[in-house]
Formats: sequence, structure tokens, C-alpha cells
Amino acid sequence: MDELPIGRRVAYWRGRRKMSQQVFADRLGKSKSWVDKVERGVRRLDKFSVVYEIADVLQVDVQLLLGKDVERRPETQNCIDQVEVEEIRAALERYDQMSAFFQAVPHSPPLTEMRKAVSHAWLTYQHAKYGVLARMLPKLLRDAQAADSAYATGTEAKDAAHLLGQVYQIASSALRKVGEHELSWLAADRSIAVSQRAGDQLLAGLASYRVGSALLALGRVRPALEVNVNIANRLAPSPVTEHEIKGQRLSVYGMLLLNGAMAAARIGDSATVRDLLCGAEQASLELGGDFNHYWTSFGPTNVQLHRCATAVELGDGRTAVETHEKIDVIGFNAMLPERRAHHFLDIARGYTQIGNVEKASEMLLEGDRLAPSEIRCRPLAHEVLSDVLRRTRGTPPAPIAELAEQMGVGV
Repeated sequence: MDELPIGRRVAYWRGRRKMSQQVFADRLGKSKSWVDKVERGVRRLDKFSVVYEIADVLQVDVQLLLGKDVERRPETQNCIDQVEVEEIRAALERYDQMSAFFQAVPHSPPLTEMRKAVSHAWLTYQHAKYGVLARMLPKLLRDAQAADSAYATGTEAKDAAHLLGQVYQIASSALRKVGEHELSWLAADRSIAVSQRAGDQLLAGLASYRVGSALLALGRVRPALEVNVNIANRLAPSPVTEHEIKGQRLSVYGMLLLNGAMAAARIGDSATVRDLLCGAEQASLELGGDFNHYWTSFGPTNVQLHRCATAVELGDGRTAVETHEKIDVIGFNAMLPERRAHHFLDIARGYTQIGNVEKASEMLLEGDRLAPSEIRCRPLAHEVLSDVLRRTRGTPPAPIAELAEQMGVGV
């Protein structure tokens, strides 16, 4: 892609946006003949102002047109391409809310359509279809930003802000999965401000959870621990909490505690891990089962999965494996693919810690069968698979060797 002439790159992105040359020309205020000559390389694009205008119409980062600093990974069915990451970055760099102060937003999708699109995006994430999600996120971000701007002062302002806050959180979670931690932090931070405008404490609490996750991924462990614990303390349900929202509040509160436990485990603070897991377990028992309130998948089963994950972070693979073997099978199988495959990856790490490479391989393969993106897209999974290959004596079994070849992982 980077080696193509700029005209060919313009033609490529125009095709991706499903625009005819005439429509593209109309939006630029140019003739169809002008567009055709540019794309064929007959006419040079030697003015940066024109290149920026083209990038704006195509809704892409100008660097993609100039062919700089963008590496396109081989396209696969499951993973997020670097080009898609750059599209998401470009969408996050937009400031439609500020523009709305100066002129009316020309178009925004109806909120009923946005709600459906956001729910679909959440489910796509929880089914670990990251490639599909990456291709829909840039447009979803732009649409949600436009809606938030269009309804900034109307009666539907809070609804629009709530939807945008969710989209930022979806983007943050997906970007963190593929190692784009700085972008993940940016998206999560944006969600905090928008969630406050939406007037929803629980959405803001989950935005804090995403910030904590991004900070943890960046190695900022103590700030990650602090933000999770501080916001959890503010959201702790009281006996007078209304019953209809208590389940939602318990779910967000519990997830903050679980995330805090992961941060504490990263610095080896086993006492804090124990306290936070205990608090999360009490919340899950009060909740009375596994639910997906606010897309959290919180409940007793998720607490057990985090007991395994924190044990792995503490280097206690044996405890992680023993806890894994006691997990309720029915509850586990009822969880969505992303959560289960994530757990298989954690337990693969646990098995490598106790030297059981065969079982570690089984867990990786099980996760790959369930949700390929969770294994093939995540840098952590590449590290675990590489560790498995190093520890394997002789030739690795055919299935794990095939997975390694498909993922491009060597010893």
C-alpha cells in the first residue's frame, strides 16, 4: 500500500468508501475528469491543502494518503489490520463537538439506529470478532460523534452522549486487545468526559475501568490500581439502593474490584488481591448469578476466572490450575466467547508456569477453536505460544505447529 502512487491510494480509499468518481468529485467541488486524472497519475497532487481536503472527504488520516508511517499487516479473517487502526485513530482525532459550536451539524443518524448499531458492536466485541469490529468502528465513531454534536443542546443530549460514551469504551477495549495501548487510553479517557455529560455514574464507572485497563497495559500499575479502587469505593451499593438498578451497580462495582485485583497482582501485592477478590465475590453473591449488565459479564463465574488470572500474574500457576479445575462448567459455558477464550489464554500461561507444556498447548488450541481473534490477534497470546514452543521437547504436535505457522510465531 505504501509503495503505491498517491493517486492509486486515493482510488483505493474512494473504493473503500463506496463512492463513485462523480460523487467524490462533487464532495470535493472538482470535476469527475479531475478526479480521474489524479487517480491515474496524470495530474499531480502537489498542494497539501488539497491532500488534506481529500483526506477529510475520505475520512482517513492524511498519512494514509501520503504513504508515511503506516504498515499494513497481512489481511486475515480474524485480526485488526494496521490500516483499520489508523482509521480508528483518525476518527478519535476528530472534534465534532467543538465544531458544533460554530455551525450546525449537517447530518447525524437517528438515535434509534445508533442504539442498534452500538448494541451490535458490543456483541461483536464479546464474541471476539475483532476484525469485523475494527471495520465497523471508524464509521460508528464518526456517527456517534455526529449524533452527540447534533443533539448537544436538545432533549436527547444525554442519550446521544451515552451512546458515544459506549462507543469510546468499545474502541478502548478492542484497541487494548491488539496492543494499541495509548489509543486505548485515549478512547477510555474520552469516555469519562462524555459519560459525565450523559449523567450516568455507572457508565462513568465503567469508563474508569477502561482507563484502569489501559493504564495497566501501559505498565502504569499503581495508577491503575488507584483509579479502580477509588471509583469502586464511590459506587459501592448501599442497603437503600433501588432494587431495579442495584444489579447494574453491583456489576460495575464488582468489575472495578476485579480490575483492581489484576493491578495488585501485577505488583505482587497478594494481600490486596485477596481483599479485592473477596469484595467482588460478595458482590457477585448478592447479585445472585452471572449477568451481562452494562456489558460486564459479571457474576460468580467471572470472579473465579479472575482468581485464576490473578494467580497467574502472581506467578502461582498451580493455584490458577487448581481453581480452573473447580470452575462451574455450566456457568463457564454460558459465558460469551471473548471471556472464555481470554480465560483459556490465562490458563495456558498457568500451565507453562508449572511446566505442563502439553496442557498449555491444549488451552491455546481450545481458545483458538472458540474465538480465533482472542488468540491470533493478541500480542500476549503470541508470547505464550512462543514460550510453549521453546519449552516443547522435540517437534511440537501438528496442531500447535500449524497454529504457530498461521500466527507467524517461531521459537
